[in-house]
Amino acid sequence: MADGLLAAGGLGSEVMGPERDCTGWAAAGEPAPLEKGLFQDEDSYSDCSEQDKPGTSLPSFVLAGKTNFPEMFQTSHLLFYERFRAYQDYILADCKASEVREFTAEFLEKVLEPSGWRAVWCTNVFKVLVEVTDVDFAALKAVVRLADPRLCECHVSTFTVECVMELLQLKEHRLPLQELWVVSDDSGAFDQTALAIEHVRFFYQNIWRSWDEEEEDEYDYFVRCVEPRLRLHYDILEDRVPSGLVTDYRSLLSQCEESYRTFLNLRSSLSNCNLDTEQENISMVEGLKLYSEIEQLKQKLKLIENPLLRYVFGYQKNSNIQAKGVRPNGQKVRHVVSSAMMPGLLQSLLRDRLCQEPCKEEVEIQFHRDPLSAINACYEGDTVIVCPGRYVVHGTFSIADSIELEGYGLPDDVVIEKRGRGDTFVDCTGADIKISSIKFVQHGAVEGILIIHRGKTTLENCVLQCETTGVTVRTSAEFLMKTSDLYGAKGAGVEIYPGSKCTLSDNGIHHCKEGILIKDFLDEHYDIPKISMVNNVIHNNEGYGVVLVKPTIFSDLQENTQDGTEENKALKIQTSGEADAAERVDLEELIQCATGKMGLCARSDLCEQVEGNCEIVHELLVASTQKGQLRKKRLSELGITQADDNLMSQEMFVSIVGNQFKWNGKGSFGTFLF
Repeated sequence: MADGLLAAGGLGSEVMGPERDCTGWAAAGEPAPLEKGLFQDEDSYSDCSEQDKPGTSLPSFVLAGKTNFPEMFQTSHLLFYERFRAYQDYILADCKASEVREFTAEFLEKVLEPSGWRAVWCTNVFKVLVEVTDVDFAALKAVVRLADPRLCECHVSTFTVECVMELLQLKEHRLPLQELWVVSDDSGAFDQTALAIEHVRFFYQNIWRSWDEEEEDEYDYFVRCVEPRLRLHYDILEDRVPSGLVTDYRSLLSQCEESYRTFLNLRSSLSNCNLDTEQENISMVEGLKLYSEIEQLKQKLKLIENPLLRYVFGYQKNSNIQAKGVRPNGQKVRHVVSSAMMPGLLQSLLRDRLCQEPCKEEVEIQFHRDPLSAINACYEGDTVIVCPGRYVVHGTFSIADSIELEGYGLPDDVVIEKRGRGDTFVDCTGADIKISSIKFVQHGAVEGILIIHRGKTTLENCVLQCETTGVTVRTSAEFLMKTSDLYGAKGAGVEIYPGSKCTLSDNGIHHCKEGILIKDFLDEHYDIPKISMVNNVIHNNEGYGVVLVKPTIFSDLQENTQDGTEENKALKIQTSGEADAAERVDLEELIQCATGKMGLCARSDLCEQVEGNCEIVHELLVASTQKGQLRKKRLSELGITQADDNLMSQEMFVSIVGNQFKWNGKGSFGTFLF
């Protein structure tokens, strides 16, 4: 047989599956050119088989159970690109949905051995060894008989070998190919057969939908349905899709299948009824409702199947988490998280956290073994105390109520690790959330470590070890980060969206792609973010310490900003810490400092530090002024010649002072044009 299917369907070792030895398989599968594969004539097959080494290239496995079944080919753990190439190049090509069965049958005729091979017929009730005597390619079925010796294992005691024989007779000894697992053969003669059946089995279990044939064939079925569903399947396997979104997808798929079955039954009953009857009219209305429901479900499924749109769908889902509110009895609970509660630890908790002051009423205390279960049990006003230890979680911390999450000890002693690549670590939508003294660690993530969708979140004395984006502050959200350490983000350490409020004080942000990223706020629908940065150390980032994102058209207005410099003199920037909040420095001096017009400072390191802060302030104010000019222009086009002073005021409400920018790859501040 040809080597093409093997080349297009080799096995991968990364994906979970039974232990097996793949030595030599990858080397044998990769070099085989696809164009010399499945669709060669018989002469080519014979030539190829003479040149190749004898023996199978596929690994095998043994079914677990009491019955000693022979070894079977292990084909269920192919890589994405191997299945992709097999479906695209050999099986489906550019066929329409209505032609899928025809194309599949033609494919099987070229690669499948018509008889002479054994397989295990696997169902949820039993497993039995059979021998294939013929193949009905058009029906995708094999004609079988029980093999000698008869090997059968039933999971239900009342189901015996005799029952299996009766079932075979009812089926006229014809079984679906996807229910057969080919028995391993050292000669290599049945490798193609095993892989071909695996591709058919996977397709009808994971790709095909019962309603696909009724979809309009506007373009080829592979592009429209197979590729996005195949990508989604492997994204789920690799934990790249949020667990909540996976649950939603499977629920939607189940609902759609059930509704479609009901629709088919109703349509069948209508075709057998007499016309113009009252029951007929009622059924027609029900059918229209079902059809509309099915279409809505299919659109939602397509939204999740689309690799770009599914993240928008997931973001909307996470941002719309509903708060529980206050408990019905009005009581607040303190949740204690500890993998093992020792007497000494309990005494310390009672002294330091649980019974600090005499309480007028008793406080309920609940104990948990992991932080996720504690957060899920919280209501408005609850407190979660995490005891020292290392905790591994596999879901998202979705915090919709105003609660406190605090570690009992130093951050390095209270470590929470996140496993599962598709989920954000912490999602915050509560009005007032406080998190303190905890170290958050991501492993192999594709989503950010903390997202504040709305409300206020305070992070104090924490450590964030990131994998992708660090903290994202969405529009209308407020974030306060104090005395914390953030590092390791492959994107920005902190992303600040328009209309948000972000206060960063005495933090370290380092070893990220960019330190802080300020999103574009030029659009007329966006408000200017309110940013405060005081005494932060931003260092060793690959790009800039702080970067401002703005559209290319923004730079075209740069020359016009010189006309507005006189207006900038009236704007003041707060330049002191909390103790000196009343002291202010004239904006023009800061801008001159940023542009090199100020005299030399006595201390060069202090001057460098001030220059970095001034550069950020200057650029933000220039952007603010240009946004004001755009707004004036729009008002002028609408015929409004005088604008309200409050409307046109462009104060940034920023406090950027005392920050240190060291060893950042591209400098302390930069802009990104798009």
